Amino acid sequence: MSAFPTDLAPLTGRYTIDPAHSRIGFVARHAMVTKVRGAFNEFEGSAYFDGADPAGSSGKVTIKATSVDTRNADRDQHLRSNDFLNMDEYPEITFVSTSVRRSDDTSFEVTGDLTVKGVTKPVTIPFSYEGTATDPFGNLRVGLEGEVTINRKDYGVIWNAALETGGVLVSEKIKLEFEISAIKDA
Repeated sequence: MSAFPTDLAPLTGRYTIDPAHSRIGFVARHAMVTKVRGAFNEFEGSAYFDGADPAGSSGKVTIKATSVDTRNADRDQHLRSNDFLNMDEYPEITFVSTSVRRSDDTSFEVTGDLTVKGVTKPVTIPFSYEGTATDPFGNLRVGLEGEVTINRKDYGVIWNAALETGGVLVSEKIKLEFEISAIKDA
């Protein structure tokens, strides 16, 4: 991987997320004592990066709610149900950027509208630039990583169960994780 370039102009262009080399995941607390990690295995996204003026950049990601995967079939089926993601009525989760700001040499803040279960709220995701490389097929790849914590109740995902010892079965706060490999379009 190369170091972060001072001149971002050569990176200007359209990019497509490579889902085979990217991950969109989440972390929730379970029973107040441990973390459950999961991911969405089906998603697509694209972005335009303006190297001369990062504020002119934009991006969009669409996630298939049915692709939720926590390595437990029963839990995944419950997450797909009306109790959580209600995927029959809301098959997609989307993020559409509204602004991009370079925070320092290796970081960007991407603000946008996150829509879950038909509820849209603004979120700001800090992303770190992980480098640029040309793969064996001649594709220019850019790596980005980011995470943000949201409250699932803000999106109408309110199901829970009280524990006899106090507390609840599923945390309200959910950490969303993004590990992105994007390929510059030819």
